Amino acid sequence: MMLSVTNTLSGEREEFRPTHDDEVLVYVCGLTVSDDAHLGHARVWVHSDVICRWLEHEGHSVRHVENFTDVNEKIAARAGEDGLGDSEGEVARHFIEGVLADMRGLNLERATVYPRVSEHVPEIIALVERLIEGGHAYEAGGSVYFDVTSFEGYGQLSNQELADLESQGDPEERSEKRNPADFALWKAGGVSESAIREHAKVEHDHPPEGQTWDSPWGEGRPGWHIECSAMAMTHLDETIDIHIGGHDLVFPHHENEIAQSEAATGERFANYWLHTGLLETSGEKMSSSLGNFFTVSAALEEFGPDVIRTFYLSTEYGSKQTFSEEAMAEAEERYERLERAYERATEAADGPDARTKVEDRELRGAIADAREEFARAMNDDFGAREAMAALLELGGAINRHLDAHDEYDYRGLRRGIEAIEELGGGVFGLSFGADGEGRVELAEEVAELVLRVREEEREAGNYERADALRDDLEALGVGVEDGDDGTSLRL
Repeated sequence: MMLSVTNTLSGEREEFRPTHDDEVLVYVCGLTVSDDAHLGHARVWVHSDVICRWLEHEGHSVRHVENFTDVNEKIAARAGEDGLGDSEGEVARHFIEGVLADMRGLNLERATVYPRVSEHVPEIIALVERLIEGGHAYEAGGSVYFDVTSFEGYGQLSNQELADLESQGDPEERSEKRNPADFALWKAGGVSESAIREHAKVEHDHPPEGQTWDSPWGEGRPGWHIECSAMAMTHLDETIDIHIGGHDLVFPHHENEIAQSEAATGERFANYWLHTGLLETSGEKMSSSLGNFFTVSAALEEFGPDVIRTFYLSTEYGSKQTFSEEAMAEAEERYERLERAYERATEAADGPDARTKVEDRELRGAIADAREEFARAMNDDFGAREAMAALLELGGAINRHLDAHDEYDYRGLRRGIEAIEELGGGVFGLSFGADGEGRVELAEEVAELVLRVREEEREAGNYERADALRDDLEALGVGVEDGDDGTSLRL
């Protein structure tokens, strides 16, 4: 069965055909790093992770790019808070470190690259210049705006008519814009004091200043939407295969990405737009601004990565999902059922009652059916809910075999174990048996070994080498803390 996806751009289910035979280009809209990541953000991460895993399972090479927005008034407003740093850049780095740790904790496969806005300002400026030269953008008061009337297809993603659109951007921009719906590509000057005060979580005697860069139009900062177009084109291509993001980004962010990208290149920006449904709690979208969120780090500590992933994968990526204690308890029960079946199968397959000549056709048929149903579900718009149901049915078949027989079908059990490892582990990113614990223990031992080498380098006076080892450990998610009582590690 060929893979088909629901394309937000057309509103229809379409057969997936990658642009390149050897590689699928995937861009995921990442976070504006102004706070700790919460489970609403992680829902996009996990579904994107499973989408990429399934593409790889089906034989595709995937180039996966996910950005960090580290230039934003919300970030600048938090400069000076305890533990966050004194500048916009330091605040962003603090939260990026936390996000990467959360991603590792959730067992996400690492993206090919995590670009940051602050590192791509030259590419952003070049793209803005290209739009001005093409007659799609104009300068006003040191800022640059995209002229939405210059792009014929504006509104196609969100199914809106240009005449019905309201003003975009900050109120102070309206006097500079030709059309209220025009949006900023480049903003003159730094972050306004009013924006700082609006987003600050503590009072500042002297409001912090945001980062600025020189440009052909004067000192300023990139607009929000232009950054993703510039980073996607830099690390992928002018046309990408799959663009993923939360449903709340359809308008204006993704609509504006399409307009500015296609106006600049004359090519289709993304062939397939996939949007994840929002995570809700108590009937409202989980959001940092509403204060109704559960951070990823707290959720990992309370539930663990496997239960969180099982929770997300119990609902299709495009649907809304509700977070509650009851829903997490159900996810825990599902994961434990599957894990227990796996553990029973491995114990039986390695035990004295497994026989190479015993053949349980019902078990082997159930394994084949589960594989077929899993593939059918995943090829039907990455249908994780039905695919999870197939895995749980496989677990049930294993348990029925073990309960009904005194001598076990060794080869059949091995096939069941391999299916759970390949589909539940390789595609869904779940961990089974002692493998996950063993990997953590090994990671701790390796980190402690590197720490001992670092201490030897420090004692020998090789401080630069010692600092380099510390940086390498921290890049892998291992915090090194030097204190009066010695040096300790934090995984």
